[in-house]
Amino acid sequence: MPNSDEFISTEDAPRASTWQVRWVLLGVLLATGAFAVAGFGNLDRGNIPIRELVESISNPSLTSQINSLSKDPLRLYRTDTSRATDTAETLLARLGMSDKAAADFMRSNPLVRESLLGKNARLLNAEVDDDNHLLKLTARWATESNDTFQRLVIERSEQGLSAYRDTGELKPSVRLSGGLIQTSLFAATDEARIPDSIALQLADIFSGDIDFHRALRKGDHFSVSYESLEADGEVLKPGKVLSAEFVNKGRSHQAMWFQDSPQKAGGYYNLQGQSLRRTYLASPLAFSRVSSGFSMRLHPIFKTWRAHLGVDYAAAQGTPVRSVGSGVVQSAGNMGGYGNAVVVKHNNGHTTLYAHLSKVLVKSGQSVAQGQAVGRVGATGWATGPHLHFEFRVNGVHKDPAILARQSESVPVPVHARDEFNRQASQVARQLASAAVVFADNNP
Repeated sequence: MPNSDEFISTEDAPRASTWQVRWVLLGVLLATGAFAVAGFGNLDRGNIPIRELVESISNPSLTSQINSLSKDPLRLYRTDTSRATDTAETLLARLGMSDKAAADFMRSNPLVRESLLGKNARLLNAEVDDDNHLLKLTARWATESNDTFQRLVIERSEQGLSAYRDTGELKPSVRLSGGLIQTSLFAATDEARIPDSIALQLADIFSGDIDFHRALRKGDHFSVSYESLEADGEVLKPGKVLSAEFVNKGRSHQAMWFQDSPQKAGGYYNLQGQSLRRTYLASPLAFSRVSSGFSMRLHPIFKTWRAHLGVDYAAAQGTPVRSVGSGVVQSAGNMGGYGNAVVVKHNNGHTTLYAHLSKVLVKSGQSVAQGQAVGRVGATGWATGPHLHFEFRVNGVHKDPAILARQSESVPVPVHARDEFNRQASQVARQLASAAVVFADNNP
């Protein structure tokens, strides 16, 4: 190492370590008094002094907080649905109230007795004080119209209890859902929490293309968008189906609601513009299972093989039987082995027969509309149990009803409304495509 009076030459600089150079420079700076801190990047953070501050905090008085809260009245909110067996006391008790004055008022008020007590399926919203006394009770229920609802309000003021009833406007919102057929349509819609009325609409919309008694298969699936009608923000009831797709046996059937103008009745069409309301329905019953098809069979009474020239639908006694098409009743009454039966004459030499009825609901010569009830399922005539025997004839010759239903005519969208229909149909196509993707993701 060099002596103190020696210096490091430039020739020796490369051999000097970096820390030696730094210390030389630091010594020069300290000697001249010129010193500044360039940064703290290399300081050891563990050497930074830490100072701990301790302060005492006093808790506010709990009593003062309780007293402050007690100045504001406590209000509880509860909801329920009315029942046909409800009295004033049972209804209030189910809403958590014990209020004799309110019960007396409800029993004595004509408006409350007429609109609420003993009525089923009213939506109830109650406002209750901390003594379980009624402050306000609102009941809402649907009317026959899909535009309005009824609202009954009972409320307490300084003058006592009062009640009034008025009409509110239903607000539609749109819901999208779907399901997978494992056993039946209703089982699938129950699983998807789709209202029964929407399931019935689905069956009716596609009734010209799909026989929901015979044609459903495990693995069939559907998607549907429908209205949900709300009263003051509460879902009151489902509305109509807006669009739907049903995949049956691998074949897709699509439908959309279209209304040409507010002055004209709307209807369901496929996305190509053909009406889904065909000349004939695929089935004379809304829901049942088929027990015997259009084929040869062993007759259950005579025990011989005979041609079965119709379709038998097993159904509960009294199930409504509907005409599959519009026409005129040709005969109605007892027809021997057919038991109580109805024959309806349609256009083009077509007739339909509905046999083994427990009750006939039409008379000979009466006009009937498609879907109108003509009788009720029974076991009259040559029948071993309650069922409907249904036949379709063309100029007196028996035909398979399912084939005739599929081949029946449909009406296209009017020419003047075609552009608007196409615009809406393109939107529906995108919605159904999105629903199909969601279904595929949820059912890999």
